[in-house]
Amino acid sequence: MVGRLTSEMVKVIQADLTSVRGLRNVLDGETELLTGFEFNIKGKLGNALYAPFTSAINRVAGTLEVSLAPFIPAYMIAAPSGTTHFKIESAGAEVDFENETFVIDANDTAIIAWDNTATAAITLTNTVTANSTSPLFLVMGIEFYQEVNGQMYPLKNGVFNPLAIVKVEGV
Repeated sequence: MVGRLTSEMVKVIQADLTSVRGLRNVLDGETELLTGFEFNIKGKLGNALYAPFTSAINRVAGTLEVSLAPFIPAYMIAAPSGTTHFKIESAGAEVDFENETFVIDANDTAIIAWDNTATAAITLTNTVTANSTSPLFLVMGIEFYQEVNGQMYPLKNGVFNPLAIVKVEGV
């Protein structure tokens, strides 16, 4: 994953058309090129989650949000063998590349049964600094579980548990 992310960051830096070669940087590049980056190359979000979702970044308020209308998990989520439950996760990040600092806020749903019962509407809101002047990143993922004797066990199969950057707002 590190090599693939590094490769994508090089593309962002090379998109800097204002700085001279050797001095190009992320802030003058195109951080939006990271939209769609899959952290788990073997388990992509688009191959696991078929329920439509929206993503929004409100820089003024400092909120990064993912929303899903009600959906039937058994039809809209491709889950690994043994799955009985899942949860949707999101995180918002404000990254100050110049000062090498960041603010992250992560949220997730409660654990939801993977069955034929429609979910409620889902909205996950992540909060960073209001009116930030740094690039903002919104990621979304799914974690799968198996219930055994009333206990929830996360499924750690590398083919699943996708996480992707779903929206980026540069400066």
